[in-house]
Amino acid sequence: MKSLRHAVAVVVPALLALAAGAAVAVFATARRVVTPAVRSNDTEILAVDTGAQTIELTRTPDTELPGRYGLFTTGTYGYVKLGAVLSADKRKVRRKLLTQIDVGAEVDRAAAFSGWYYASPSELHLPYETVLIGSPAGPCPAWLFPAPPDAGASGTAASGTPASRTWVIQVHGRGTTRAECLRGVPVFHSLGMPTLVVSYRNDGEAPRSRGGSYALGASEWRDLDAAIGHALRHGAERVVLMGWSMGGAIALQASVNSEHRESIAGLVLDSPVVDWRTVLRFQAREAGLREPLPALAMEALSAPWSARLGGAEQAISFDSLDMVARASELSVPILILHSDDDGFVPSDASHALAAARPDLVTMPEFSVARHTKLWNYDQISWTRAITDWTSTLIGP
Repeated sequence: MKSLRHAVAVVVPALLALAAGAAVAVFATARRVVTPAVRSNDTEILAVDTGAQTIELTRTPDTELPGRYGLFTTGTYGYVKLGAVLSADKRKVRRKLLTQIDVGAEVDRAAAFSGWYYASPSELHLPYETVLIGSPAGPCPAWLFPAPPDAGASGTAASGTPASRTWVIQVHGRGTTRAECLRGVPVFHSLGMPTLVVSYRNDGEAPRSRGGSYALGASEWRDLDAAIGHALRHGAERVVLMGWSMGGAIALQASVNSEHRESIAGLVLDSPVVDWRTVLRFQAREAGLREPLPALAMEALSAPWSARLGGAEQAISFDSLDMVARASELSVPILILHSDDDGFVPSDASHALAAARPDLVTMPEFSVARHTKLWNYDQISWTRAITDWTSTLIGP
């Protein structure tokens, strides 16, 4: 009996400690999902040749990609543009600099590789204005690029054309800002379409909600809905929603929930989150987290009693965010641009949605390009896909 009491005295605290440790791990994982991400350095600058205007970076699946990209740096230059890969070995890549770096400039080793390319709307050399959109979260800043004054979708006068009456509203992804969307402005401008590039709650530009956490599209779509209303009050008759990464989840939620659903003409989704469960399981595996931890974290975010412990402001319904399961509710044409080598948001759910709704979804094949870098990797194919699809949508 004495030995039994001793065993209980040892084992019970150990089990409680184990359970407490597991609970901490679950809620920590959940918090990482909904906490707005801070840009992290993912490469190192090994050398800069100011004479040849080249830069050497540690080799990663992103830094070795062909095409044009950006690089967030520290020191004299905050953001520089990168061109073609000139050489590579197992450890490093050497790329052409498209931003002039002067002799004596201080550039630290730590850097973050980016697909944005354009960091400011002024770099597009197109007319634009900053507007504020009144959303349930508060005033959300946006950039409005008006339609060109002299060209519509068919090269005729833009005023009153189907193109100029159809606005594009672009929404960025998780842990980024509006600048991510700037790559998409010129193609729609060339088609004679106004483009509104919007922000949403907790993205660092729009107002912060009380808890300051993401709802993975479950709440953010209301800010996009407010942007749709703004466009309709300012001359739009229809809108095309373009979402990048988590912005795709936001656009999909708006397409089924918006009070302006009848005015949504179509969706363009670049590297979209179509089903969060698929994405979070993939990212957990990449981070070395094994089941059942990812599943338990999603359960924690789904339950009203535990959502706040997991960092969410309210319970998140992953069923509602699963647009493959809700495919029958979709009603407008959708163009999905997704690399099969995405590396961050797997393309499985995008393919599943295309298979579920072949009557609505157009999904050209892309590979190699990685996450939200299709424009950078293959601008010609990316532009052609959007131009062909949009021209069919809005007509001549």
